[in-house]
Amino acid sequence: MKNLLAYNTFKINSTCDNLFEFYDIAGLKLLLTSYGSGVKVLGGGSNVLMMTSHFDTIFINRIKGIQILDENEDYCLVEVGAGENWHQFVMWAVYHNLGGLENLALIPGTVGAAPIQNIGAYGTEQQSSFVSLKALNRKGLFTTVFENAVCEFGYRDSVFKNELKDQFIITHVTYRFDKKPIANNSYKDVKEKLQSKNITHPSIKDIAETVIEIRSAKLPDPKVIGNAGSFFKNPVISKSAFENLVVNFPDMPHYLVDESFIKIPAAWLIDQSGLKGYRKGDTGTHINQALVIVNHGSATGEEIFDMAMHIQKVVFEKFKVTIEPEVNIW
Repeated sequence: MKNLLAYNTFKINSTCDNLFEFYDIAGLKLLLTSYGSGVKVLGGGSNVLMMTSHFDTIFINRIKGIQILDENEDYCLVEVGAGENWHQFVMWAVYHNLGGLENLALIPGTVGAAPIQNIGAYGTEQQSSFVSLKALNRKGLFTTVFENAVCEFGYRDSVFKNELKDQFIITHVTYRFDKKPIANNSYKDVKEKLQSKNITHPSIKDIAETVIEIRSAKLPDPKVIGNAGSFFKNPVISKSAFENLVVNFPDMPHYLVDESFIKIPAAWLIDQSGLKGYRKGDTGTHINQALVIVNHGSATGEEIFDMAMHIQKVVFEKFKVTIEPEVNIW
């Protein structure tokens, strides 16, 4: 029996009977043939809440490698193994002055999880640089290539969280990088931090370093205290619903999604509900970032989930807005 404490950033003390790592597609096929298609697959374990105390079998994706597929004077196509560390891959691109993903520096997890969640931060989503991915069908054991449009990317969403959930295992992802990058400093926090450092014409290296500074200051280190980063997605509501809300909450921060919808920061909703730094037992919200639920010690997955549902209930009672988990619940 294997303890999973070191394999999930929430530091949940779950266990499993069989824990296997795979390093290539052949190894993955062999494992699926031996243990069936319904097994759980972990990457970095940074976006998972294990509510189950014991699992039968878990696979860990260790497929590595960074390969340039094509390039010219303007762009570079790079294929990367799904088991590569996301932040290290972003910094590899920054080191080679390849632009597109630098605003996503320091996001924990592996490359394979990025398109599933369509990760995003500080004015950028991975879909803007995403070209395609290769994924192995769990039952048929054949590889399929999914182009950008087929992935149905949305806000922290993709086809792999919906109709294709648990049907494929991502093995490789291809991104298109700009070789003449233009730094994206449109996000307010990034712009203000750059101004404080008197950087008026930032490079992508400046952007990555600034994002790392901001994230390090705002978000707790999972090595120090168990967490999975932002637990909830920022809710998107209709413009009419927002107009009704802002009558009673005129200071509510918001971002225009399009002419019909508004995005509201979930952290602000939680904070205004009096739950920033709230604690019950060994779980609660982080004292500096209300969007992050933390494990102060030996909280179980059920206790953390109950905390999340309590937060969701209190926010809805105050604002009539539902905040939904971004974290995958196992």
